[in-house]
Amino acid sequence: MAVNNPADEPWLAHYAHPCDWAQPFPPLALTDMFAQAALRHGPKPLVDFLGRQFSYTALYGEARAFAAGLQALGLAKGDRLGLYLPNVPAYVSAYYGAMLAGLTVVNFSPLYTRAELAAQVADSGARLLVTIDSAALLPTALKVLDGTALEQLVVAPLGTMLPPLKRIALALLGRKAITPIPQRADVRLWAAMLDHGDPAPVLLDPEHDLALLQYTGGTTGVPKGAMLTHQNISANARQVVAIDPQVGQRDMIMGALPLFHVFANVCVLNRTIASGGCIAMLPRFEAKQALRTLQRVKATAMPGVPTMFQALLDHPEMARTDFSSLRICISGGAPLPLPLKAKWEAQSGARLVEGYGLTETSGVASTNPYEGEERVGTIGQPLPGTRFKLLDREDPTKDAPAGEPGELAIQGPQVMQGYWQRPEAAAAAFAIRPGGNWLRTGDVATIDEAGYARIVDRIKDMIAVGGFKVFPSQVEAVLLQYPAVKEALVIGVPDPYRGESPRAYVTLSEQASGEELKSWLNSRVGKHERVDQVVVREALPKTMIGKLDRKGLREELGL
Repeated sequence: MAVNNPADEPWLAHYAHPCDWAQPFPPLALTDMFAQAALRHGPKPLVDFLGRQFSYTALYGEARAFAAGLQALGLAKGDRLGLYLPNVPAYVSAYYGAMLAGLTVVNFSPLYTRAELAAQVADSGARLLVTIDSAALLPTALKVLDGTALEQLVVAPLGTMLPPLKRIALALLGRKAITPIPQRADVRLWAAMLDHGDPAPVLLDPEHDLALLQYTGGTTGVPKGAMLTHQNISANARQVVAIDPQVGQRDMIMGALPLFHVFANVCVLNRTIASGGCIAMLPRFEAKQALRTLQRVKATAMPGVPTMFQALLDHPEMARTDFSSLRICISGGAPLPLPLKAKWEAQSGARLVEGYGLTETSGVASTNPYEGEERVGTIGQPLPGTRFKLLDREDPTKDAPAGEPGELAIQGPQVMQGYWQRPEAAAAAFAIRPGGNWLRTGDVATIDEAGYARIVDRIKDMIAVGGFKVFPSQVEAVLLQYPAVKEALVIGVPDPYRGESPRAYVTLSEQASGEELKSWLNSRVGKHERVDQVVVREALPKTMIGKLDRKGLREELGL
């Protein structure tokens, strides 16, 4: 693992994270990490699912049983298994059970259409898919089973995981909520997979064996499967634990982010197992349920995306919720608007820090410190064992000129091995420099003297205005200072004279006109950054995890 030379990195003297920056993370398989956690924390709850608790011992035992069931079906080391699941306890058992059998897990979003799911099943070569009997999921999974090379479908009944009263409520909803599981040779019940004794041991090489194929969100093109090893993910989980100054104290994390997404996969699931905590797991994010769960379990931490924190602030129960147990909230997935941060901290009393990561970095690359100096508007400092570099925006074989923004590049134990079956895309994702390969993020950034990085924009989102480069996020940041503006996206639209003109799209929390906003904004930005319109909308497009989606907006507008 490459580490920075302090002589070359004077900002290390100012490193704010409360741990050794160059701390090593020895190779560790996720299966060993889970086994160690089960041994240490056996009867302690690992998951609180809507009030029903599942212990480390129970979920580790179920994972082992599932691994034996997979082996009985003939699945072997290196095969791919897909998870088409919301946040449910079976996700934990299936995820680690697949790895105990030597398989590579592939996460599929429950929001995928039949075509999207079929395409990624085919691309990954998944042999088996795990889902639940939800009316929103099972019919789609069955169609994909019939229309692809997928061999088996395993279905976990949701009712078996719920607390008794919620199980009764689900039964009363009937076909509106669940779909009968068909009796077919290629469709197996979850319980039947757990009746095969102990699994045969599988020898894993943490640094080379793949734990996860995690598909990119596709906001910049066709989704690609990032190849993440056991060491990539376990190191990232340990990096996240290492920066927490209150490790060893009560740890109850809100699990409202979807586990199929890399952010939650590391920062909720694997980080919690590495720390010995408990996940207050919600099937999906819904503001009222999240607030009530947070208060019921006395949550200590909550990762989320900015739109989640905004939704909680907008809910009437926010003012009646007791946040006294909550010590830290982590925002990722999209830039955190400063007014949102200030409002959340004022109303909840909990610190909200901004971090940064990519699918290709297993989830997290940097964050502002949980305690101590925070530099608002930055993505913080690199995690322990992680290096940042700025590359020339036009020629990634060179460093960015001193004092100028450059393309952010990353080295660290969490950086992916490449893209599944896409060697050309993988080669383009790395810059070959002295000291090894650097992952190119596509994000334009600056780094200050203390190592805090600030994302200026994405290279592909920059708007070319008469020879000038306009960073949309900088215009959005100004627009978000207007009290009535809740969300903002700025994109380039064709202009016969200047090539492109910036145009803003907003949602509002109170009455304001587009002309009023345009006049206010254009008086506060550079001449080349002035927008031709501010379009007020009821909603802006978002990705699966609630991240504002510039690509989606351009597609909606036919640009």
